[in-house]
Amino acid sequence: MRKVRSVLPMQAAKTGYVVLSLLLCGAGVFLICKPEISTALLGCAAGITLIVFGIFKLIGYFSKDLYRLAFQFDLAFGLLMLILGIALLTKPENLMHFLCVTAGLYVTADGLMKLQTAQDARHFGIRRWWVILGTAVLTGILGIALMLHPAEGSTILMRLFGCVTLAEGILNLLTVLITVKIIRNQKPDIIEVSCQEGASL
Repeated sequence: MRKVRSVLPMQAAKTGYVVLSLLLCGAGVFLICKPEISTALLGCAAGITLIVFGIFKLIGYFSKDLYRLAFQFDLAFGLLMLILGIALLTKPENLMHFLCVTAGLYVTADGLMKLQTAQDARHFGIRRWWVILGTAVLTGILGIALMLHPAEGSTILMRLFGCVTLAEGILNLLTVLITVKIIRNQKPDIIEVSCQEGASL
């Protein structure tokens, strides 16, 4: 009899995703309403958030949930977030430019990856796949706008950063709620091969 896989890593990853996504949404709303926040404070907060989110992405990737949709790209993205988070905490010079380019690039790439997640969800028969698709397109567009950041140093730029953060939080929240299904009695990934006596090789 095969052992039942523990669902604790999946639960931890899903809970972490939900909490951090809600925090991103809250941070986005805060930046939209209070664009005069210190750049140094924003950089430190962003660096810590990237490191924590990267850790939960790695946990999610190795948890192997049922559909394997929300976390399928999270090995590379988790490592990337750890690297960017450490860079933000250790390289404060030219912080705003670095933050806008890296955050815009990451959000754009994440939006593109979520387009594939939406298509995969459609093939799995998940009815709300189009919600992920629409949010991914919007998030990707905002990521490109932040990467170009034509209004550098202004309150408009900070509000744009807030919009990108809010969109990324919503995208991650919707993706994990729609596609991550936790099955209590899920079995390990073992391919069973039955051999018949007398079968020729």
